[in-house]
Amino acid sequence: MEKVKRLDATQQALDLLDMLAEKFGDLMLYQAGGCCEGTQPQCFEKGGFYLRYGDVCIGAIKGFEFWVDKDLFEYWKHAHFTLDVTDGIGAGGFSLETPYGKTFKVNYRLFTEEEAQNLEEIKLNE
Repeated sequence: MEKVKRLDATQQALDLLDMLAEKFGDLMLYQAGGCCEGTQPQCFEKGGFYLRYGDVCIGAIKGFEFWVDKDLFEYWKHAHFTLDVTDGIGAGGFSLETPYGKTFKVNYRLFTEEEAQNLEEIKLNE
């Protein structure tokens, strides 16, 4: 049985990642637990954000890892993430898409009991 992915992306998010990768090269995504950057996902050049010990990689989109703050992951570990895009500038404005008037966002849904028994493995920053 195929493992259930924790992460997907809309076509709009995939298109924006393509554009950003063309301009900046390899990327990474990080979703923090709050503070000045809010809880929206942020896009950086790969290695452009320093992960904390215990942060969690829940998957990759187009080969770009999607990391989640360890405390936020504890809260959302029972949910599927779908990366999406909205017009406008989100909190903080540190993400690479900000100058283009776009903001990444995540849509969540809870895993079914059956899905929860067959999830893809996570990777910890250790």
